[in-house]
Amino acid sequence: MARKPIRTLRWDAADHLRDDKDIAAYLDAAFEDGDPQLIAAALGDVARSRGMTRVATRAGLGRESLYKALSPQGNPEFATVVKVMQALGFRLIRSPVSPSGGKASVSTDRVLQHEDLESPQVAEKRTP
Repeated sequence: MARKPIRTLRWDAADHLRDDKDIAAYLDAAFEDGDPQLIAAALGDVARSRGMTRVATRAGLGRESLYKALSPQGNPEFATVVKVMQALGFRLIRSPVSPSGGKASVSTDRVLQHEDLESPQVAEKRTP
């Protein structure tokens, strides 16, 4: 008896990044992994979820070059990463690497939206 072929559907992370909380968690996971290609691809997914043309315009970059830089095979310059993060309304927050020498510990405060940066909760966490 012949087997029926299995039908698969293409899964795109950009279709599931619905709000800033989803995006922050997605970017946190990519940055925690530390793989530059994964980070570039995750930024590409987020940019596509927000509209690549809109993000490219806000970042002052060409749409086609942004697609290429943020593809899984891309190799964006750090300046491009920063511009894209700013265009998306996010910025990088530094955090120390764990004492065991492993990967950095992740918190949801690591990648924050601009308007969240001066919220009482964040200011409270900065207070020694």
